[in-house]
Amino acid sequence: MGSRAALIWLLLPLAVLVLAVAWLVTANPLSRFDNGAPPIENLTFERTILSEGRVDLLVRAGGSEPMTIAQVQVDGAYWQFVQEPAAPLRRGDTAWIRLSYPWVLGEAHAVQIVTNTGATFVHEIAVAVPTPVANVATFWSQMLLGAFVGIVPVAIGLMFYPALRGIGRGGMNFLLAMTVGLLVFLMIDAGGEAFELAGEAAAIFQGRVMVVLAACAAFLMLMAAGRRGGTPSGLTLATLIALGIGLHNLGEGLAIGAAFASGAAGLGTFLVLGFTIHNITEGIGIAAPILKVRPALWVFAALALLAGGPAVLGLWIGSLAYAPQWSALALAIGAGAILQVVVEVTSYLMKADGRGVVALSSWPVLSGLAFGVAFMYATAMLVKI
Repeated sequence: MGSRAALIWLLLPLAVLVLAVAWLVTANPLSRFDNGAPPIENLTFERTILSEGRVDLLVRAGGSEPMTIAQVQVDGAYWQFVQEPAAPLRRGDTAWIRLSYPWVLGEAHAVQIVTNTGATFVHEIAVAVPTPVANVATFWSQMLLGAFVGIVPVAIGLMFYPALRGIGRGGMNFLLAMTVGLLVFLMIDAGGEAFELAGEAAAIFQGRVMVVLAACAAFLMLMAAGRRGGTPSGLTLATLIALGIGLHNLGEGLAIGAAFASGAAGLGTFLVLGFTIHNITEGIGIAAPILKVRPALWVFAALALLAGGPAVLGLWIGSLAYAPQWSALALAIGAGAILQVVVEVTSYLMKADGRGVVALSSWPVLSGLAFGVAFMYATAMLVKI
């Protein structure tokens, strides 16, 4: 009898909700507030694809009512277009706007979309360059670039492993604190980029809220998984560090790939070398927790791939299927994962030192933390564009 009563009390509020929605739809009490004003309309440009004599735009609607695209202007002139699908765009719907337009290489172009209510939405193509197409040559070039800015510097940092094995407790504390410092920098950098990209996403995704929720979810899930066997140490901790760095590099790869596709940036030799120098300490940070063990050679290769490999995947996705909300989500997850690693490395440092919280105020720890942050900040000047 008790279970039946509980079921009734569970279904009763749901039934009231259904009745309320049915009354709202049929009675339409909101019609009394209709003063003739047009519905709220919003349109976000998510992708731009430039090919020979063509401009294709992926747009997402975010208005209160279905919206109809009536006209398209390019550089101030009305232009014929094809919308796929052709139906009015409901809230959250996407459509491709396809134009046959002779864009000029290296020039800026402005596209303006006009709806049937007269609302206008402007999208600027800052530098017109052909969008990369999916072929073997493009994938190979992007793989080489991603490996050079992601895998190579991590591998170089891991190569310091034999030279660091003989350091004492003070040196170990310095390296672990340096790892915390570089991770804190990466976390702040990833969070800032995530919020910036969230501002470019369609309002329907609630970008900034999404970033916070995704970061918190990643942190809590990884904390729960990482603590199943107690406080991680040794190879387990090194793997967590590599995972956090890899998720950050995935977001960075998405941003670099998107910049290439939009023509907003080009990487010269100096900039690629800057990325390499900037990321070398990541490999040293991964090596720090395993200095007291002797992993097999394949373990170092796996750690380098885990930390740097996602940069390749990010470049591929970013150049071919970029959208700001997904890049923001990837960076947010990376920031949450890095925060979890910061907590674990700090806990491991206090446990290994034997003095607990007191160890955090020691000279090796403070200098290592400062060095990690300062090195990452200084080398970031080489790669920020």
